[in-house]
Amino acid sequence: MNEQVWVGAGAQVRAPLDQVTQGSCPPIVLEARGLGKQFNTGSRVLEAVDFSARRGERIALVGSNGAGKSTLLRCLVGLLPFGDGTVEILGQRFSEQPNRRQRAALRRRLGFVFQFHGLVGRTSALSNVVNGALGQGYGWRAWSQALAPKQLRADALDALAAVGLSDRALDRTDTLSGGQSQRVAVARALVHRPELVIADEPAASLDPVAGAEVMRVFHGLAEQRGATLVFTTHDLQHALDYSDRVVGLAAGRVVLDSPTVHLRASDLEAIYRD
Repeated sequence: MNEQVWVGAGAQVRAPLDQVTQGSCPPIVLEARGLGKQFNTGSRVLEAVDFSARRGERIALVGSNGAGKSTLLRCLVGLLPFGDGTVEILGQRFSEQPNRRQRAALRRRLGFVFQFHGLVGRTSALSNVVNGALGQGYGWRAWSQALAPKQLRADALDALAAVGLSDRALDRTDTLSGGQSQRVAVARALVHRPELVIADEPAASLDPVAGAEVMRVFHGLAEQRGATLVFTTHDLQHALDYSDRVVGLAAGRVVLDSPTVHLRASDLEAIYRD
């Protein structure tokens, strides 16, 4: 059987090429080549990173604090400038950082979920989800569910139903639990049906039960909607349970890249010991 070899965590991880043979792969929607990042202090946080994601993949980025996971995500989507290499994402190619036209084009096709949900507590869950359509051509009508066009409001209600919060649609988000708030953030990220969803430790601020529930909902919705999902996590079980592929970072370099089915927790733990 043909094999692909990945090197990392002190060992080689091998996987069959049955899903990467020519002509059988979905297209690449995100690719970085030789990506490097240095902060003003002079410290390098990313070093010659090569990374790619195909349409429909769900990829977990793992590594210790300071490994460069969050920085890599932000560089990949143009939220943070980088110094070396190139990025091509959803047809937009750039070095350092995308220009204004590219940022506008990317915003229409990307969804974001972060560790701290960033909801507006004084407004309803439904209005917060409607806010996910800002930058999608609705203008001021995406600021509130009361102003939203009928179709956008319906889409927001569908998104809340998908995360199991139909009954809390009109409740202020500052009355919701942490897990419920993060599910609203997931609905907000997915309301405009993005092609690529980026999540930076989406369950880190939650207790284990709520965190697992958010990841289950998040993973399921991305799969149902055919979206590519790239997320960072310190929870190795989440990485194994909710991804098709795991990429491990150490000291700003990719040290492991493997289909999840070929990994065990011990393979991931080794990254933290290096």
